[in-house]
Amino acid sequence: MDRKKVVLVNTVYGSGSVGRIVGDLYRAAEQEGMDASAAYGRGSAPLKLHAYKIGSRTDFYRHVCYNFLRDGSGFGSAGRTERFLSRLDQEKPDLLHLHNLHGFYLQIELLFSYIKKNRIPVVWTLHDCWPFTGHCAYYDKNGCDRWERGCGSCRYHRSAYPYALFCDNSAENYRRKKEAFCGVENLTIVTPSKWLAEEAGRSFLGEYPVRVIPNGIDTEVFRPVSEAGMPETGTPETGMPEAKAGDRTGTGAAETGRKVAEGSRGRTPASLEILGAANIWEERKGLSCLEELAELMPSAYHMTLIGLNDRQKRRIRSRFSEEKVSVRGRTDSIAELAEAYRRADVFVNPTLEDVFSMTNLEALSCGTPVVTFPTGGSPETVSADSGIVTRTKDARALLSAIEQIRRAQLQQDGRYTSEACRRQAERFDKKERCGEYLALYREMISKGSGA
Repeated sequence: MDRKKVVLVNTVYGSGSVGRIVGDLYRAAEQEGMDASAAYGRGSAPLKLHAYKIGSRTDFYRHVCYNFLRDGSGFGSAGRTERFLSRLDQEKPDLLHLHNLHGFYLQIELLFSYIKKNRIPVVWTLHDCWPFTGHCAYYDKNGCDRWERGCGSCRYHRSAYPYALFCDNSAENYRRKKEAFCGVENLTIVTPSKWLAEEAGRSFLGEYPVRVIPNGIDTEVFRPVSEAGMPETGTPETGMPEAKAGDRTGTGAAETGRKVAEGSRGRTPASLEILGAANIWEERKGLSCLEELAELMPSAYHMTLIGLNDRQKRRIRSRFSEEKVSVRGRTDSIAELAEAYRRADVFVNPTLEDVFSMTNLEALSCGTPVVTFPTGGSPETVSADSGIVTRTKDARALLSAIEQIRRAQLQQDGRYTSEACRRQAERFDKKERCGEYLALYREMISKGSGA
């Protein structure tokens, strides 16, 4: 039996949440006996990987400049796209799995014209709203619904990714996207959240079947270290650090407020440790809400923020002492991030725009309850006994939710414990999610071959 060829396409491979998802799917397809390859626009991929980089750094910067000048994200990079399509002619894939097509590396009209001409089955996972708007990847924070009427007169083209500094071309972009993306013979849309599925269903992409497959979490890496039946020291396979005194034990209450004391470099132990983390603290991630929360929270509480740039770190250090708020830069270390989740009593995610929050799942998988806003798909990751969804843009509501979790933990009433959080995270185990994708691959390939 011949091995079916699957090509996964995304802006990056292996880094960032979407890049890691692509890597997981690549490995799952290979293990399933498929012939997998990856095409990506930026960064690098492991040498042993069957991968293809679409274009060069110079190509990328040309596309960025084109977007700045013309509001043309997705409409530059014609030459590099033609070279990629020539590569596909050689690969002859049985299936294309598209992820993020923005990121200044593809000409989408050329890509979809090729797909239609060659009648290639397509799975397209949407990780944001860019495919069905004339400009923005997200619009929830601004409450914009102009995409439902074809965009135009965009008020956010300068401030919302992909930033177009000199003109608004959103109406023309919308028209060209609709013409390019519609009419594919065998295409299934996948979204990680019900919220995005509903939004896509209301757009011109509603002509396609839409399935919800949540993003998966690696529960072996993100885990409470002292969880029953699990080792307390790292292994070469996981790279996890050795368990430290004060880590969460699964009781949910006994260790609350003690975990951070062991690594605080002389700081007075906090009665409660709050964590905020983001890959990049854009405005939509709600950093200002956490700063407001820091102003309000009792002196015995401590907050750690991960993912800040140098300017953000300087600003927060000028406002708060180390006793109140600790700041750290971006980390690519999964082990370091997992350790931070485990040491926190509460993870606060004040996101103002989110399709599906992986940080929520990472925290829950480490046994830490979550407080978040009712934004996009973020609430879909949290259950009633593993976290609280509170009012948007309300720091006092965040503090009230944190204190509610604290009281429940101290009373040991069964809510917000490590076990409850872990149960919720296990509903999103990445092995099961990859299995759903592989089943969809087989279905799409079978349909494409007429079997």
